[in-house]
Amino acid sequence: MPGHAGPASTAQRSDWAYRARAALRLAAIAAGLALTAACRQGGYDGAAQSPPPVAVQQAALALTGRVVDAGNILDAQTATALTARLEQLERQSGPQFVVATTPSLGGREIEAYATDLANTWRLGDAKRNDGLLLLVAPNERRVRIEVGFGLEDTLPDELCARIIAERILPLYRKGDLQGGTVAGADALIAELTAHPSRPAGKTGS
Repeated sequence: MPGHAGPASTAQRSDWAYRARAALRLAAIAAGLALTAACRQGGYDGAAQSPPPVAVQQAALALTGRVVDAGNILDAQTATALTARLEQLERQSGPQFVVATTPSLGGREIEAYATDLANTWRLGDAKRNDGLLLLVAPNERRVRIEVGFGLEDTLPDELCARIIAERILPLYRKGDLQGGTVAGADALIAELTAHPSRPAGKTGS
C-alpha cells in the first residue's frame, strides 16, 4: 500500500494516535482531544436493534462477513484465518466481533463513522448488547474499537486504549497494517474468550 511500505516517518507516526472516551460526554468529542479515539463514545445498545435513523440507514460499508476488508490491508489467507477465529469466538463465547477496514472515512470523524456502522449493522445479540467493531481507516491513519454496552465491563476504555497503544500502533508505525490489525483482533478475542457474554451451555439469546 502506498505510504505504508516501510517504517513511518516521525511525522507519520504522530498521526497514528488514539483518544480515550469520556463516557457519553459530548463535550469530550467536541473538544478534539490531542489523541484519536480508542473506544466507544456514546456507543450503541439494544435500541440499535430498532430501525436506525434515516441518516444512517445506508451503511458506508456493506456487512459481507466477520471481516470486511474494504481498505485492502489483509491478504486472503489472513482474512480467512481471522474470519474462522471470529466465528469460533461467537459460537463459544457469544460476542459478535467484526473487523472492518475502509478506504475512506468520507471526511467524517472515525467516531461517527464507526458508530453508524455498528448501529446499521446491528452487531451483537439484541439482549446482551455484545457487538464489537475494530475499524481501521489506513488512508486517514485512524483506528477505533467500538464496544457495545454489554461488553463495556469486559472491554473498558483503559483496556481498549492499551490494546491500541501496545498491540496495534507499534506495528502500524512500522508500516505493518496487517500485523497490527491481527494483533489487535487477537488481543480482543483473548479478552472475550476469557469473559464470555453467553452463559456456558447456551447457544442462543
